[in-house]
Amino acid sequence: MPKTAEYGFWKSPITSDLIVQEAVRLAAPRLDGEDVYWIEGRPAERGRYVLVRGGASGHEAVDLTPAPFNVRSRVHEYGGGAYAVRGGAVFFSNYDDQRLYRVSDGQPPLPITPENSCRYVDSDVSRSGDLLVTVREDHSQPDTEAVNTIVAIGLAAPHEQTVLVSGSDFYSNPRFSPDGKRLSWMSWNHPHMPWERSELWTADLGTGPALANHRKIAAGERESIYQPEWSPDGTLYFVSDRSEWWNLYRSVGDAIEPLAEMDAEFGLPQWIFDVPTYDFTSDGRIVCTYTQQGRWNLATIDTASRVIENIDVPYTSISNLRAAGNRVVFEAGSTTEPPSIVELNLANGSLKTIRRAFTVQPEIEKYYSIPEAIEFDTENNQTAHAFFYLPRNPDFEAPADERPPLIVECHGGPTGSTSSTLDLKTQYWTSRGFAVLDVNYGGSTGYGRAYRERLFGQWGVVDVDDCVNGAQSLVRQDLVDGERLIIKGGSAGGYTTLAALTFRDVFKAGASHYGVSDLEALALETHKFESRYLDSVVGPYPTRRDVYLERSPIHHVESLSAPVIFFQGSEDKVVPPSQAERMLEALRKKGVPASYVLFEGEQHGFRAADNIKYSLDAELFFYAIVLLRKGVRF
Repeated sequence: MPKTAEYGFWKSPITSDLIVQEAVRLAAPRLDGEDVYWIEGRPAERGRYVLVRGGASGHEAVDLTPAPFNVRSRVHEYGGGAYAVRGGAVFFSNYDDQRLYRVSDGQPPLPITPENSCRYVDSDVSRSGDLLVTVREDHSQPDTEAVNTIVAIGLAAPHEQTVLVSGSDFYSNPRFSPDGKRLSWMSWNHPHMPWERSELWTADLGTGPALANHRKIAAGERESIYQPEWSPDGTLYFVSDRSEWWNLYRSVGDAIEPLAEMDAEFGLPQWIFDVPTYDFTSDGRIVCTYTQQGRWNLATIDTASRVIENIDVPYTSISNLRAAGNRVVFEAGSTTEPPSIVELNLANGSLKTIRRAFTVQPEIEKYYSIPEAIEFDTENNQTAHAFFYLPRNPDFEAPADERPPLIVECHGGPTGSTSSTLDLKTQYWTSRGFAVLDVNYGGSTGYGRAYRERLFGQWGVVDVDDCVNGAQSLVRQDLVDGERLIIKGGSAGGYTTLAALTFRDVFKAGASHYGVSDLEALALETHKFESRYLDSVVGPYPTRRDVYLERSPIHHVESLSAPVIFFQGSEDKVVPPSQAERMLEALRKKGVPASYVLFEGEQHGFRAADNIKYSLDAELFFYAIVLLRKGVRF
């Protein structure tokens, strides 16, 4: 028989130790010949990212990058696109020195770029194997903005570098055509972010190497390009939101042809490099993933007839897709399946899980709360989206007249999105008797360009409105306790958290994970990639400095009376510790209960196991003290 206990105080087997035990972050699966490659971020190794090869060819998985090598780029600070492989040759960016290295079996990694202030990302290796193209970010000039270019690097010593493309503020996706005679790439310029306005280019690649006959393929005032890719027959494909949705297109002569026009997103906001959503099979089809209403789907498109056919797979989240022949690898997860590296055989439809982010333990599956995708009314007669998790723990039940406390989760970005993939950190809360509302507020990706643009000039307004309205809709339905509403988030979600606590009297406590408290300081201090981001979501600075001050919680602490806990990495270059520390000092002077946890050596997000564990338990302890007020019994 279940025991009766108040919500928030249920004892759960989903502990912080379980969450970090043998858990890894999985990323960037790739195929090369018979081999599958991927990256593992290992909390047990202080968050080191390791390049792994294994799985499909029958041999055991093997680490290709020994300690202390860390496969992670710092271009744009967020990185991604940290390695490339072709014909068994593997090239990767090392976090500590940001040099590119080549690695082969049984040999230590060898550098192919010099020791300097340059970073490299998003590489492609020519079919001939003698040339690599990559995005280079040069930080050699102090107190000036980094310079981004596309460079070619000879793969024979002395590994000479040649600048191929320069002049724009940002670049991505340099890719060789199959015959090696052309190069394609994306570019964009301040003040735009790549999901707002970007351009697609090609040029002829000659000896030297050098480019000639530059041609702009696609660029519109309100057009975002994503993942240009050459098909095996040399046709250039790409994703564009020229139809208000990120759909697939191809360049044929002087024409641009749509492939699958639908109200669905085949693209993502390009926060990190090289996250493909489609690739080409050996029989002339495209295999792709797209999202509708928060759920990702897998499909094929016949490039001749343009007919799309869905593939039935048991996943609600699919990304980072690559194909070779009839084999497809991708990252996937569902409401009951953790993030995993999966291989699909298109010939027979078989699925194989190559690696899971954590071991699924059958004895705890009965504690999983399955989210419901919900819509709710928000400002201006609009609808917003979220995933709602009810408390679930078969060992406990709450008193009949009690409703659970609610944690409202705000994702980062703010141009990002949340998903329904199994996350033990969410289950940590629901199995203790908390309800969770994970909000895809206006500005989130996955619902079309118009939904993203709700946030234009409205960051700190629309996102806050949607989080408030989502919580209040659950209160009106008598599903949660309106006196125990909590809001939390990381990075941009931390800003939404602090803004909601400051400017609205709805939430009773909050947790800001490396969140923004001062928009003006963020505009002045942040890195190049985001240095003009606020132009679109707040307003041009300094012209609209008044809006920056008006929406910054640090300037309105007198309106904040709810307890807050802050979590921060000491080496965060995106949102520096000063953002949390100034807010903390102001709250303490006012006498508002506030706590601050600084993790030495962590950056924007926590990667070390002991820090992940501590942040979870400290947050629960904080809520127990300041909100639940029943003592600590977890």
